[in-house]
Parts: sequence; structure tokens; C-alpha cells
Amino acid sequence: MTALILIAKPPLPGRAKTRLHPPLTLEEAADVAAACLADSLEFARNSPASRRILLWDGDEAPAGSQGFDVIRQVEGTLDVRLGAVFDAVDEPCVLIGMDTPQLRPAHLAMPLDFWPDDADAVMGPANDGGWWSLGFREPNGDLLRGVPMSQDDTALHQRRRIEAAGLRLHELATLTDVDTYDTAIEVAEANPLTRFAATFRYLDSRLPL
Repeated sequence: MTALILIAKPPLPGRAKTRLHPPLTLEEAADVAAACLADSLEFARNSPASRRILLWDGDEAPAGSQGFDVIRQVEGTLDVRLGAVFDAVDEPCVLIGMDTPQLRPAHLAMPLDFWPDDADAVMGPANDGGWWSLGFREPNGDLLRGVPMSQDDTALHQRRRIEAAGLRLHELATLTDVDTYDTAIEVAEANPLTRFAATFRYLDSRLPL
């Protein structure tokens, strides 16, 4: 079986989903982030993972994280923080974030239901050039440290790092991260039954015309 890691941070104004401001206020953007976190925790809770880990950047674990192993993020850049958790896990694992509230079981059936025989690593590219999921049969933080993160070519750099290590990579479906107002509209329209979509539609309806 495969462990599932969810990296997340507290949905606080000025810290979460800040690229939705404007037109949303920072408080409203935080409300959207809270809904994304709730959807992501529910997905993880209901997944067939052998272990659920919350890689948390906060002091108090959020509601809905019962049953998760909560690991505090280390100090440093994102590649360092991700590398640390992949060093801490000694079983096949896959990591997701709280930017894809539209996740459904089919998106991660492989590798959560079973690890593909022909792959040492899995990666789900994002439409913005990053990735929404990354996993390894044998986790190794050195596969992430030094990879430039949050860029429009992050997935390309990560793919090259994996291939340079001689690993076989299986690519998952490409998804859209909820990062900007336009991507929030896109994901909400395509996934209307999520908490994220309900929250975003309500806030969007209150904006001045």
C-alpha cells in the first residue's frame, strides 16, 4: 500500500490564497483556502492510503485531521520542506497539496490502490507548469532539494531530476491548481459539489458588478 501526504498551511488572511485578492478580500481568500483544505482532508481521509500524513505549517492541527500523522514542516524553502518529509517516510508515498479540491479517487487510483510495476516515481502535472502530486516507490529527499519550485517550469525540472537519477516516471492526469481568480472560476464550474465551489460561488456572487 501507499502512504498519502497532504502538505497544507493554516487558512489565515494574508497567508493563504492571496492571489485571489483582488477581487476577493484577504479574509474572503482565506475562506476559500479553508474550503480547499476541508475538501483535501476529506479526500485524504476517504482514500485507500495505508497511512495518512498531514505536513502542516502551523501549531494546532486543523479540524478534520483526526487519524492523520501530523508532521510539522521544517524551516526552509519549499524544496527543503518537501525533501525533509520524503526523507522521513520509508514506504511508497505520494504527496498532494490543498490547491486541488477537485480531487477524486480516480485521480490517484494508481498509486494509492496499487503502485505501477513499471514506475519508480509518479507525478501529476499542473496546467501552470508545476505539479499537483509527486510520489516515489522509495522516497528520497535529494530528489527534490535544489529543484526550483513555484515556477512555470517546475514540473520540467522535477522530471529531469527524476530521470537523471535513473528512475522510471509515470505521469498522472494534468489538473488545474486553484491559485488565481480565473483558475478558481474554472475549477468551481467543473466541480460544483465541492465545499470549495460552494464557498467561491457565494463570495463571487457578492462582488460588485
